[in-house]
Amino acid sequence: MSRRDWVDRARFATRAIHAGQAPDETTGSIVPPVHLTSTYVQAAPGKNKGFEYARVSNPTRTALEQNLAALENAKFCSAFASGVACADAIFKSLRPGDHVVVSNDLYGGNYRLFTEVFGPFGIESEFVDVTKIDVVESAMRPSTAILWLETPSNPLMTIADIKRLSRFAHAYHTDVVVDNTFATPYLQTPLDMGADLVLHSTTKYLSGHSDVIGGAICTNSAEWADRLVFQVKCAGAVPGPMDCYLVSRGIKTLHVRMERHCANAFRVAQYLHAHPRVGRVHYPGLPDDAGHALAKRQMHAFGGMIAFQLKDDRIEKALEVLGATRVIALAESLGGVESLIGHPATMTHASIPPDVRRRAGLADSLIRLSVGIENVDDIIDDLDAALLGC
Repeated sequence: MSRRDWVDRARFATRAIHAGQAPDETTGSIVPPVHLTSTYVQAAPGKNKGFEYARVSNPTRTALEQNLAALENAKFCSAFASGVACADAIFKSLRPGDHVVVSNDLYGGNYRLFTEVFGPFGIESEFVDVTKIDVVESAMRPSTAILWLETPSNPLMTIADIKRLSRFAHAYHTDVVVDNTFATPYLQTPLDMGADLVLHSTTKYLSGHSDVIGGAICTNSAEWADRLVFQVKCAGAVPGPMDCYLVSRGIKTLHVRMERHCANAFRVAQYLHAHPRVGRVHYPGLPDDAGHALAKRQMHAFGGMIAFQLKDDRIEKALEVLGATRVIALAESLGGVESLIGHPATMTHASIPPDVRRRAGLADSLIRLSVGIENVDDIIDDLDAALLGC
């Protein structure tokens, strides 16, 4: 059995460290080299060992793609310059007149992309509550090309039933896209549950250190893989080799970091749930959360993201909390080793019209918390001081 075959059959932690990361054949370097090149010398036209021009392919990017494919149990992976570039590539594979059914609780940047960029080109996105199968069914049309899911969702942490929705969508000849950024392949593998495409903002948990922007799409569909490679060649929204190296380096500790993210988040969620000044906590690990039972079935743990509202549900009070933390940084993004706190209505989801946000359940006073891997007691102490002062 070859080394690659052995690694592909190994358990998650081993694949995270070794898949696509063979030592350099020339020097024996345990870390594969970063290939900083724009082009490749050819022995003859077309005789190039698989590499011609770095927009199309790069060995460092290929190593990352092989690693991610192994973690998502996928045959194919294409890396992109950002998570939004992944969404852009998928939508560019559609055609005018196509219809997309989308989670109504989703990242604001994707809402903006779907409505303001692709809407005028005749691709219609319909935003629905994907936790209700009858609502999804009422939205389906003969022209529905994609069912787009975020689970857990951003920012309300709602859980969509990937297996059930995939079976349902396929009966309508509709492909299923799952944004797996919040869960990572360590907590769930949507392709195993019937999804057709899995999307990641590798900026977040996969790289894990808040120092790189990237994205990736994994699939077992050769047709979709060809479409995505076509978008890579034509549009060129690809990550540079140093970006790919940083994501690959981060992935090597993904399983270790996710264990701490999940453990810390569970403790923080319990603390917030019991706090007299907190009105509601959105976290699927809590037994009274609407998505708890489903998350327990389809995820290995509940993730590191939390959203919450105060009992005094005024935006002014929420902003007081946001400005009072000291260990937890007020910043956009998530999934890094450091804890981050944010205000979706004015930050990550500001591009969604207020009435649309509110209909989806996203209150103006909602606070989103990316729980890092610091000592959990320090995180809780920081929150406690901020909440007592509001």
